[in-house]
Amino acid sequence: MIRSLRGAVGFQARPAPVASNRLTHAVAASLAVGCLSLCVVLTLAVLSIRSASAMPF
Repeated sequence: MIRSLRGAVGFQARPAPVASNRLTHAVAASLAVGCLSLCVVLTLAVLSIRSASAMPF
């Protein structure tokens, strides 16, 4: 994440880092793990609904 300096207008100032590189990578990794776990949960839910609907009562 990069923030421009306060005194400059437009794109003239050099960007100043806001968060460390490790923090950015940690946030990206946690988002990736969250998306992967959500996909696994949805896949299991769809498969269980399909198997439940295929069984006779």
